Amino acid sequence: RMNRAPTAGYESDVGSKTTHHFVYPESYKELAANVSMILIPFKTLDLRWVVTALTTGTINFTYVPVPRKIKVKKEKILVYNPVFMKYIYENWLEHHGRYPSTGLLSLMFALHVCDEVNVYGFGADSKGHWHHYWENNTSGGAFRKTGVHDGDFEFNITLTLASIEKIKFFKGR
Repeated sequence: RMNRAPTAGYESDVGSKTTHHFVYPESYKELAANVSMILIPFKTLDLRWVVTALTTGTINFTYVPVPRKIKVKKEKILVYNPVFMKYIYENWLEHHGRYPSTGLLSLMFALHVCDEVNVYGFGADSKGHWHHYWENNTSGGAFRKTGVHDGDFEFNITLTLASIEKIKFFKGR
């Protein structure tokens, strides 16, 4: 799972089992006790936040409000290695966009640690517009305007991975 994506009501589209949940402070949501949280530290403040969120609760704002405290067992927290993020940016994205999306980082993590990768509720539409499966989003190409992520390039990576059967997409409704 990634960020604040809901499961309830979307089980037929995205499944019901969660093993790992990828977040950054601004996208954190409460997790079940058996779920591992994988923190994607897009900035050094993200690392400071996770420490205080487990202890003093002193950080409650990054560029938006973030939870002061989180209820996650320390042994269930993993930190996504920034060197691996750099590897993905340089070798997979070929420097497209400012940095990889949470979705692409999650997908690449799965490809490197899992024998089989099935993808639910993820990706872009036929025009390369990224969107969240739970939103009625008429401007799914918003990343094109900001330049933060190169949705077209990431979409083509996922299509290539599917065409060579490294991942299998489940489209849902």
